[in-house]
Amino acid sequence: MSLSTPTREDFAALLEASLNQTEMVEGSVVKGTVVGFEKDLAVIDVGLKVEGRIPLKEFGGRPGEENISIGDEVEVYLERVENALGEAVLSREKARREESWIRLEAAFEKNEKVTGKIFNQVKGGFTVDLDGAVAFLPRSQVDIRPVRDVTPLMNTPQPFQILKMDKRRGNIVVSRRVVLEETRAEQRHEIVQSLEEGQIIEGVVKNITDYGAFVDLGGIDGLLHVTDMAWRRVNHPTEILSIGQSVKVQVIRVNQETHRISLGMKQLQADPWEGIEAKYPIDARFTGRVTNITDYGAFVELEPGIEGLIHVSEMSWTKKNVHPGKIVATSQEVTVMILEVDAAKRRISLGLKQVMDNPWEAFLDQNPPGTTVEGEVKNKTEFGLFIGLDSDIDGMVHLSDLDWNRPGEEVMDDYQKGETVKAVVLEVDPEKERISLGIKQLGSDPFTEAADGAEVRRGAIVTCEVKEVKEAGLEVQIVGTELSAFVRRSELARDRNDQQPSRFSVGEKFDARVTQFDRKARRVAVSIKALEIAEEKEAVEQYGSTDSGASLGDILGAALRARNTTDG
Repeated sequence: MSLSTPTREDFAALLEASLNQTEMVEGSVVKGTVVGFEKDLAVIDVGLKVEGRIPLKEFGGRPGEENISIGDEVEVYLERVENALGEAVLSREKARREESWIRLEAAFEKNEKVTGKIFNQVKGGFTVDLDGAVAFLPRSQVDIRPVRDVTPLMNTPQPFQILKMDKRRGNIVVSRRVVLEETRAEQRHEIVQSLEEGQIIEGVVKNITDYGAFVDLGGIDGLLHVTDMAWRRVNHPTEILSIGQSVKVQVIRVNQETHRISLGMKQLQADPWEGIEAKYPIDARFTGRVTNITDYGAFVELEPGIEGLIHVSEMSWTKKNVHPGKIVATSQEVTVMILEVDAAKRRISLGLKQVMDNPWEAFLDQNPPGTTVEGEVKNKTEFGLFIGLDSDIDGMVHLSDLDWNRPGEEVMDDYQKGETVKAVVLEVDPEKERISLGIKQLGSDPFTEAADGAEVRRGAIVTCEVKEVKEAGLEVQIVGTELSAFVRRSELARDRNDQQPSRFSVGEKFDARVTQFDRKARRVAVSIKALEIAEEKEAVEQYGSTDSGASLGDILGAALRARNTTDG
């Protein structure tokens, strides 16, 4: 009897079957049989013609585990089919963890709670045993409020919510706080459902803060804000309440979604704001007591429960950047004017400076526009000089009103803080509390004088001298005056080919036509192009149309000859 020789295909099939079997079992939980014991090791046959050994402590290290015997079938984790000693690498602990991971993943998918025990403290939180799998419990997820002592919670079975799982990294994050919040939310929901806005109930002051008090309504807290404790100003809740005190309150608002409850005490009393507009008419003067001072103003009590605000801008005509505490003091009696009453918003705006004379109106009466005044340079800024005037008010000289010819930034260096200067009153605006002054107005405008003397006006023909050649055009001075002008590149000639600034040189003179003359802006613009067009038009009108057969050059030539003859 002869045996057939295995082919290459037969070897390939056997190898593939072997590899498939290895891939199917390595890294997974398999069933094995206890076939013997060696000291503190159990010998396990997992059916791969190799055996593995597992420490006995992995089978009996946890409460409730029974001792194993030969022949028992157990689940183990197969790490490798064969190691260097020809044995299977097995682990009972990893098998238990693998089983736990499967159960935990199912719970995580269904958003179900799992049971575990806190057994150790680590950096940033605690470790939790989830029936073989170890999870991390962040300190912030232990309870709804910070817990100082976690000892009573250690090694006690309790529910947790899985927040995150990463099997590849072996990372599980759980929360006890989420479970407590859900339970508390159910209780709060029942109580909130029974409350209605306007309902009057009794509660006990549970906690007091700077902004109010939390009142226990029988399982849920409501906030009694400091502004709802009394119609008068309450600087701190301890002025009225103490912890443990029973109080009668009214439900102001109930938020069914957030379970926030707002409570009030003053709502059980008569509202002093009713008919407030008739009691405090606009522009009327009253005397009150300063009850509170803030950075933005001072509160004045006009009567118990009625306060008005003197905004910092309404405290003094001249003291703009001074803290209100330097103008008035707490408990001081002051006379104020009613500026605005808003009954809906329960606001009264008061004015302190309105009961005093307005220094800007007084200044305008004594110094109408055109008056020359004298004062000290109080401040130098990027936009001008501030000059101190009578009654502690300032006037401003803008950069453009310092000098007729020189730039304001340059002229600013001529003035020093504390120096006494003269200026002309240009404008006074009592409402905006502004006084505009001018120093250059002390003298006449040289631009206007020069223009009038040389009869420079729009349309006039002037002679210009080149002062500077630029890419965009020419800076020139009108001969016989101090007036400067700029000739744009496009205005250098009618012909585009001649519109080149490089054709000109510094000191060269030429005639041009004035195209813009703005006394207010002190600006003059001249154009050679405009002059050429005007001369051409004049020549055509005088010597005939180009339609007669004569060329434009002939006509212009005739015109130039005629002008030269006249000049001669």
